Amino acid sequence: MPEFDVCVIGSGAGGGPLANVAAQAGLRVVVLEKGKRYATTDFVHDEIRMSRRDAFVPFPADEPHAVIRNGGGLDRTNEAWIACCVGGGTVHMTGFFYRLHPEDFRLRSFLGRIDGAEHEDWPIRYEDLAPYYDRVESDLGVSGDRAQNPFEPPAPPFALPPIAVHPIARRIEEAVRRVGMHPFPTPRAVLSGDYRGRRACLLCQFCGSYGCEFEAKSSTLVTYLRWAEATGRCETRSGSMVKALDLDERRRVSGVRYIDDRGTERTVTSRAVVLACSSIETARLLLMSRSERAPEGVANSSGRVGKHLTFSTFGSVMALFSKRRPEIARSLVNNPFVDRSVQDLYLLPDGARARKGATLNFVLRHANPIGNAERIANERGGLRWGKALKDELRRRLRDSVGVLFEVYGEYLPSPGTFVTLDPEMKDRWGLPVARIAVQHHPLDFEMLRVAMQKGRQVLEAAGPDSIMTEFDNSETMFLHHGTCRSGTNPRTAVVDRACRSHDVPNLWVSDASTWPTSGAVPPTLTILAGSLRVGDAVVAALSAGDL
Repeated sequence: MPEFDVCVIGSGAGGGPLANVAAQAGLRVVVLEKGKRYATTDFVHDEIRMSRRDAFVPFPADEPHAVIRNGGGLDRTNEAWIACCVGGGTVHMTGFFYRLHPEDFRLRSFLGRIDGAEHEDWPIRYEDLAPYYDRVESDLGVSGDRAQNPFEPPAPPFALPPIAVHPIARRIEEAVRRVGMHPFPTPRAVLSGDYRGRRACLLCQFCGSYGCEFEAKSSTLVTYLRWAEATGRCETRSGSMVKALDLDERRRVSGVRYIDDRGTERTVTSRAVVLACSSIETARLLLMSRSERAPEGVANSSGRVGKHLTFSTFGSVMALFSKRRPEIARSLVNNPFVDRSVQDLYLLPDGARARKGATLNFVLRHANPIGNAERIANERGGLRWGKALKDELRRRLRDSVGVLFEVYGEYLPSPGTFVTLDPEMKDRWGLPVARIAVQHHPLDFEMLRVAMQKGRQVLEAAGPDSIMTEFDNSETMFLHHGTCRSGTNPRTAVVDRACRSHDVPNLWVSDASTWPTSGAVPPTLTILAGSLRVGDAVVAALSAGDL
């Protein structure tokens, strides 16, 4: 008799909602999380801890990723980790909660064949996920105003109005309109008012990259996991590093082997197993679980585990507004948010070689002085030091308000971006680490150039004192998808339309690993919605005895 009905590996956006669905349905659930569990009192504004220590992301000496860009040398790095703690990346997320658009689910049909790209339609449509988007936005109390975004499909109003913003947001709105586009308040998983027992945001300067001491940020730690554990049927085991999935003679997962927080190897048994480790680590775990019954790794008869990895194509440009200007000086208030977005470029015009575009998100410069100083000192591969560095620090950080836009663009899946196991590099448990190859399709950067030019026009129209490019031709390594593609054909997909393994009947995947394409928004909301959807599928299968 298995100990549990459901074992969920990972406690972030992919794991927390599903654990709650299963627990609320009366099932016995265990959540295995490799990271530690933080209390709200642990979330302090400690820049050194966030910039230099392993509060959320492990040290490369202990748990590295091996990254190779464009066929170059191998870097031992902590890139592509999202978070290692109960609640995962939702604990320190900024909480930009955009939906995917209908076109995202049928990108192959929309774009047609593209040389060198491996994009496919999803096996579901927007309409299949829409009810789960609605549930997440209501459950978590998303703040925003959907009516101001003309490019989003119809849906119920957000649970809360937009969060209060810095006065300079109005200047950005006016500039967006002057260049012929449509600004709207960025939907946020940050409470603009008290909601379901949690307090509204107090507008501190430390949001993204930090845990929220007020619980105004809607992490799974203070929402779905809390609700699941309150049933008495969900147990979360932190400090539990899963190392392998064992298969029985029927090719079902018979046990999940993990190393606990004391270094002891243990095994947990359950009727169903759900992977929600992130696209990188989910693929790594399946590949590490090789055995006589799964010589290429669990759920990998297609050979596609680790393939089709995508990120978000990324760029950013900053504008500086001098505090000596009277109209800027009058707007110096303690508010860290601009929160204005633009999706006029989500689909580029007919005739453009790169038809699938991007979302522009306008934000205030982050308050972390260490991160800001590092970027200024090491800008564009050079090194500022001495008086030149001090002068630039004063100009940018002391004497100016910084507003930037970030581009979240489509990242076409291609053969050059994938995950495998590194043959030599090991983590602190002696396990092979993920080797991540990164190589953009050329159309990614064609799209990015269009988005960057349009965003720069907005900043110019806002009348800044100076403008500078911060990132170009880049990718967000902490936002990733793919590696366990969903599809109806077992020869070309790892999981089916319910995100259930084609090979292993009691195994599901509920993170962004299953996405056939990246979309042009940060993925957190869609991961949460997908987790609810997979949760319903797992409960239905267990209720029917369909394993």
